[in-house]
Amino acid sequence: MTSIAAESVSTILASCKQTRFHIESPNYRELDVEGLNITVTSHAAGEKAAKGKGKGKAAAEGTEILSNAKLRLKAGSRYALVGRNGSGKSTLLRAIAEKLIPGIPEATRVSLLQQTGIGPANAGEPVQSRSSGGTEGPTVLEDVVDKATAKSDLEREISTLSAGVNSTDPYGALRALRRLRHERMEKRLFVLDKDARLRSGARGLQARKALVEYEKAVAQSAALNEQSADDISPETLQAETQEAAEMLADLQLQVEPSRMADIESRAKKILAGLGFTDAYMAKPAGSLSGGWRMRSALVTALLQETDILILDEPTNFLDLLGIIWLQRHLQNLEDLPAPPTLILVSHDRSFVSSVCTDLLILKDKDLTYFHGDLATWESAQAEKKLHLTKMKEAQDKQKAHMQESIQQNLAQGRKNDDQNKIRQAKSRQKRLEDRMGMQVNSKGGRFKLSRDLAGFHFSSRAEIAIPQDDRGVSITLPDPPDLRFPGALISLENVTFRYPPPVKGTTTAKPAPTLQDINLTVSPGDRIGILGLNGAGKSTLIRLLVNDPPPLGSQQTGTVTTHPRLKLSYYSQHAVDALQSLGHANPSLTALSLLTSEVDSALDEGELRGLLGSLGLPGRTASDVPLRKLSGGQLVRCELARLLWRRPGLLVLDEVTTHLDYETVSALREALRGWGGAVVLVSHDRWFVRGVVEGVVDDAEESDAEGKEHEKEEGVRRRIVYKLADGKLTVLERGVQQFEEGMERRVRKLMGE
Repeated sequence: MTSIAAESVSTILASCKQTRFHIESPNYRELDVEGLNITVTSHAAGEKAAKGKGKGKAAAEGTEILSNAKLRLKAGSRYALVGRNGSGKSTLLRAIAEKLIPGIPEATRVSLLQQTGIGPANAGEPVQSRSSGGTEGPTVLEDVVDKATAKSDLEREISTLSAGVNSTDPYGALRALRRLRHERMEKRLFVLDKDARLRSGARGLQARKALVEYEKAVAQSAALNEQSADDISPETLQAETQEAAEMLADLQLQVEPSRMADIESRAKKILAGLGFTDAYMAKPAGSLSGGWRMRSALVTALLQETDILILDEPTNFLDLLGIIWLQRHLQNLEDLPAPPTLILVSHDRSFVSSVCTDLLILKDKDLTYFHGDLATWESAQAEKKLHLTKMKEAQDKQKAHMQESIQQNLAQGRKNDDQNKIRQAKSRQKRLEDRMGMQVNSKGGRFKLSRDLAGFHFSSRAEIAIPQDDRGVSITLPDPPDLRFPGALISLENVTFRYPPPVKGTTTAKPAPTLQDINLTVSPGDRIGILGLNGAGKSTLIRLLVNDPPPLGSQQTGTVTTHPRLKLSYYSQHAVDALQSLGHANPSLTALSLLTSEVDSALDEGELRGLLGSLGLPGRTASDVPLRKLSGGQLVRCELARLLWRRPGLLVLDEVTTHLDYETVSALREALRGWGGAVVLVSHDRWFVRGVVEGVVDDAEESDAEGKEHEKEEGVRRRIVYKLADGKLTVLERGVQQFEEGMERRVRKLMGE
């Protein structure tokens, strides 16, 4: 069976196996699809496939995401979808959400939060500090309730029927009913049309017949809408007038005040948990910035009644308070009578490990499953590889010994012309070739030739296959330059900073200080983490550190001192937006050409390609793919390359993990943890901060004892975690854990526990 997406997703082709015994499960929270193939093609190739021509060529020209995979979701389970950037995770999620995969019933309710775009450059600013923008349109609260319940559609239908029923025209109710029925039939026609495309063979023929029959019914409905009053019998008029009144009553029950009040109450709780104040809930939804629009979309997804809940990077624009609240909310889904099945994509390992019960791993165009978290899976993979390696080494040693014995017997047999010995040696050689192989199957049980070896002709055992390590992301940070004379890299002494007062309004009072009496010193080799909620002033503090000019009218007191030989590289949380703007301004600009224009012959093309390749932008991806077509994760890699070629002595990183896959986050964490330069890090990713700043080695949170002892001996490394709140910077003696505990207390209070 083959599916071709509708207009908006016409480049996704999906097929799977179905037999005549396949029966749709009434449990829409489960999926069990065999032989799943998904290919992303060009628009032209999709059109050819839609016409039934050039399907082989279309598939060949496309990018294959899955090949003969098994998609199996158990009702109520919480899956973390894991895979590298570019492996096709978002494509798979969209194929599920759009029900482009045969075997997903049309009645399945799927709620999707997808990272379809990047917010504008000011997306990270606190929503309370932004202007309200437009004053028209629904409020934030009204907007999420409407999108989650289709309230506006229901109210439109109620309005249409009410006007007809209350009309002085005796045919008003009938005409209103027929108009609404026709609109609903047209929507149903779209579903049947897609169903006919999804199916082939006998089922496809049946679906196409159903489509043709329904097209006739739609045509008849259109004719009824054009029917004159003279052609309508009194019996028909009475029956359809009564039907209109009953439909109106049913619709009014769906928007019954008590039901809508309950939904609105739930919406308020979710909005509050994700950082919306009461005042901001009442502001126009059109005034939201990019990051807050994503939060609003997340609220809508959580509010909907759904069978499958899909969340693609839901933590990207959340601070730690919002992340912990969402973590608790998703954990509490299991208490529902029929909890939805969750599919989650996130680079935040602490969040994923706390929420998800299972891993869904997209790798090598296949899907594999693991019950447990990422750390357990990685440990299990390492143990499996070690076990198989030892088995193969022992077997190779045994085979070498047997081979030597066979050769000796052959030599002796030929020397003495002993045919029995020669035949015996050849028989042993055959047994060696046929029977030496796997002693256990992939599940750990005893190997059985007829069961565990694919194919019809079983002549030999399968060889022991040791899983090959992926070519991991290798991030090598250049050694920091020699400063020649000692001293702090950056020092802030008693710094107070105020933004200019709002232009609108008549108040002349000074604005409250964003930062107050800040004292901060960054020395060579330091690891400094800055934690705080959105709007606390973290980005403002970072701009002071990197000497980013403040807005006109700002007020600043205190002293900021910088080492005269300091080389500093700054990763802004809006770096991806800036690169996207560059790409759209210059459509032919690539990652390689961008770096070439910036290095000014400091590095040759080979060195630049090596740097980009080590960060996950190899070969033609770096030189041929335009910047505007790179994904968010690829743009982060490009920006990192722009920072690293300068050989900085200090890296200032503001939310650098956003858009990266977990493997790249892990590689960057490991590289930064032992780098000789200094790092100032702002991030809501607890696992990342623990590794980079606190020196934690793994998920068991065991400190790098040898590294810390070495640092203590040399006296060159400080590891400090600060909290920025109410404009003041304070040291967290217990680091990330102390901040996390404070956020958990606030979350419990928000949830009324």
